[in-house]
Amino acid sequence: MQMKTGVEQSVYAILLLNLLPEKAVLSGEAISQQLGTSPTYFQKLLRKLVTADLITSVPGVKGGFRLKKKPEDIRIYDVYLAIEGQQSLYSASGILDDLLHLEHEEKCCLLTDLMEEAEESWKTVLKRETIESLYREMQTERFKAKVESLQLWISEKMVM
Repeated sequence: MQMKTGVEQSVYAILLLNLLPEKAVLSGEAISQQLGTSPTYFQKLLRKLVTADLITSVPGVKGGFRLKKKPEDIRIYDVYLAIEGQQSLYSASGILDDLLHLEHEEKCCLLTDLMEEAEESWKTVLKRETIESLYREMQTERFKAKVESLQLWISEKMVM
């Protein structure tokens, strides 16, 4: 399994929005530039995040995006679902059926239960972590100077 970069970009975009003062917005273009992403592709991600009610879009010349939920209420799993959807990470392709020459009604996969258990463990971790928990990690001494620089950038780019 390899997660698409859209999930990572979306999590960091939401973290950027979390740094905004109340009622301020950032344009999708500014966020895209800061993240080094394709503006066209990034607009699609932003639409998915709006549809999932994680962020809100403010229309107009002074428009942009801001959080719709509190950072402690946005689980990383919510962002994953918004971008990737509900599909299971594993889908049996029938190789065991071919290997053992199983009849149509006998079809099975030895990996299905194992993969479902692994996926549930993975989901549990993503459901435990929130934008707030990642934000707290950003506030550690390790990132202090870079976050201060990012705050300056935000103050130049945000619209009130």
